[in-house]
Amino acid sequence: MSHLYFLLPLTGLLFFIPSYSSRSNGLYPVSCETRGSDLKQDEVLVLCPPDCLQVRPSVFGSDVYAAISSICGAAVHRGILGPSGGPVRLQKQQGRRSYVSSYANGIHSQALHQWTASFHLSKTVDAPLELTNSARATAQPAATRPEKKAMKSSVKQGENKDCQMDIAIIMDSSSNIGQRRFNLQKNFVTKLAAMLRVGPTGPHLGLIQTSDSPRTEFLLTNFTKPKELLFAIKELKYLGGDTNTGKAIMHAAEVFFTPGNGVRRGHPRVMMVLIDGWPSDDVERAAMLARESGINVFMVSVSKPAAEELSMVQDKDFLKKAVCKDNGFFSYSIPSWFSNNKHVRPLAQRLCSLDDLLCSKTCYNSVNIGFLIDGSSSVGWQNFQLVLDFLAGIAQSFDISDVGAHIGAVQFTYEQRVEFGLLDHSNKEDAVRALRRISYMNGGTATGSAISYATQNLFRQAARGRNYLIVITDGQSYDDVQGPAMAAQRQGITIFSVGVAWAPMKELLDMASEPKDKHTFFTREFVNLSEFIQPLVRGICQAFTENN
Repeated sequence: MSHLYFLLPLTGLLFFIPSYSSRSNGLYPVSCETRGSDLKQDEVLVLCPPDCLQVRPSVFGSDVYAAISSICGAAVHRGILGPSGGPVRLQKQQGRRSYVSSYANGIHSQALHQWTASFHLSKTVDAPLELTNSARATAQPAATRPEKKAMKSSVKQGENKDCQMDIAIIMDSSSNIGQRRFNLQKNFVTKLAAMLRVGPTGPHLGLIQTSDSPRTEFLLTNFTKPKELLFAIKELKYLGGDTNTGKAIMHAAEVFFTPGNGVRRGHPRVMMVLIDGWPSDDVERAAMLARESGINVFMVSVSKPAAEELSMVQDKDFLKKAVCKDNGFFSYSIPSWFSNNKHVRPLAQRLCSLDDLLCSKTCYNSVNIGFLIDGSSSVGWQNFQLVLDFLAGIAQSFDISDVGAHIGAVQFTYEQRVEFGLLDHSNKEDAVRALRRISYMNGGTATGSAISYATQNLFRQAARGRNYLIVITDGQSYDDVQGPAMAAQRQGITIFSVGVAWAPMKELLDMASEPKDKHTFFTREFVNLSEFIQPLVRGICQAFTENN
């Protein structure tokens, strides 16, 4: 029997896996944290270890699970795996637009807006005959493997496309940490960077050192190949000086995270601040600026001040005041640099947890906007082009991407037509181009039916506080609009109504969300629509802020 060694992504653990190359139903031992996306096969038998319930694995969905879910955790949730572990069959499926949360068998699965791939699990009775107690034992992590071998294996892995974050690491290079602990910190950051697996379409990582003045060592786009990045970290020189963490955070917010320095539009921005002891300056004001800029600030404290040192700490609550949100997720404590290896994986998982990065979720990169466009004969082809210009202007104001904001469009007369869905275009250029290519339908006006149609076919995922519908019409509807509008609003869709020419004000008010005056716009001339672009964008952002 031959054997293979694998480093499973975001686990940091080396596993000893028997290779059943001579059999079609080879059984692959995995860990409790192994995700569906970690496996390359479309269908595979996996062997789960016992007691996975104790590690609280992350599971997203019910019955069909998002690919970032723990395989073994999902199997326990579905009821096909007990406390003693065992084999299950995994079948990969296409991604879904929504994954439903539920509680079953001691595991609370989480809801997820969308993901690129899924998997389904089933019981299996045709596991290899070689499955014995010794085979089960191989599913346990070989914790005694050298860290260096694990890191080399991690570098060989492809980029982590499930972690499309822009990450700035701020290292403590002050006199407080000293040369020896600085080298240990550098080794820790090297392992963390290896586990994140940077790449052109994966995470990007830049680095700043804290001293008397902040020093940018490299930008987000300088190293998108793991080997080059790890070498750059190893070459860092110790600076000494004061621990001016506030200056470093301010520098990152004002200078580092800018488009000119490689920040990607629509990608969450993450700042991980390592601090040994306590800062020499004020971090509260700098961290506030970072949070208001949509940056997720993580504080990783190592070797906290001893009781006799607390009198020297200017602000004992500096950690709570600096983080993105004081909910425990954005603060991480490591007792000593000498015991940091076990903290690499959980910290990497936090940095890549898209749904938990609260500060990056601004209106500009988190909303779903649907355009409901009147294509009736009273509009006319020339005015229809002005409508498309108006909507393109709104779209240009948002960070449209696969991990950012989304837009979709439905045109209506008596009939309805989805021009493109919310997930059809993953960048702003393609989305705006698709808007401008919409062909004029020409027909009657049934706005109420169109609202119901858009609710069912455009906003398939309930995302209260993030779904917005802009209805633009130039005349009276032949059907009721109030009932369909109320139904849409009950599903969490905020409606802005835009009327032109002969559109009745009563119908516009009936469609609009509360407060009516802030969600209703009217002009006599199509050429004046451009004046509503900025007020509408501000209205969406105000509603998003109030709801989130």
